[in-house]
Amino acid sequence: MKTQVTWTGPGLRMVGDTDHGPAIVIGSAKSGLGMHTGPSPMELILLGLAGCTAMDVISIMAKKRQPLTNLQVHVEADRADEHPRVFTKIHLEYIAYGTGIDEQALVRSIELSEQKYCSALAMLKQVTDMTSSHRIVEAVNPSEPGVPFEDD
Repeated sequence: MKTQVTWTGPGLRMVGDTDHGPAIVIGSAKSGLGMHTGPSPMELILLGLAGCTAMDVISIMAKKRQPLTNLQVHVEADRADEHPRVFTKIHLEYIAYGTGIDEQALVRSIELSEQKYCSALAMLKQVTDMTSSHRIVEAVNPSEPGVPFEDD
């Protein structure tokens, strides 16, 4: 696996490339060097965590033949006040959408991801306090493509 970032400006705007996919913009408004043009490196860590565990849960639920129509993984994290500003606590909330989802199948799928399959989670749980919760939302219209981010 190989990656690289190239500073493109303005400010701290960078473009990240991998050997397997399209480029992404990484940004930060730190030190007054520009506007926030993309996810920060620390936000990318959380996105990677959410994506890793979501892919596991979706795959496991499909193998269990569960009627999952959408899945969201919300991640909330606290960081240390002093540098290096590492994550001190991470909470994952799994929100499964569908009609007739077996809650025990969802719980087991989450457990398998968190305890066996998700590499990102395995690394992060060694250095930070991690918790999770789940809920099932009965889909009114299972053909809808997804549910937008829920902002508190």
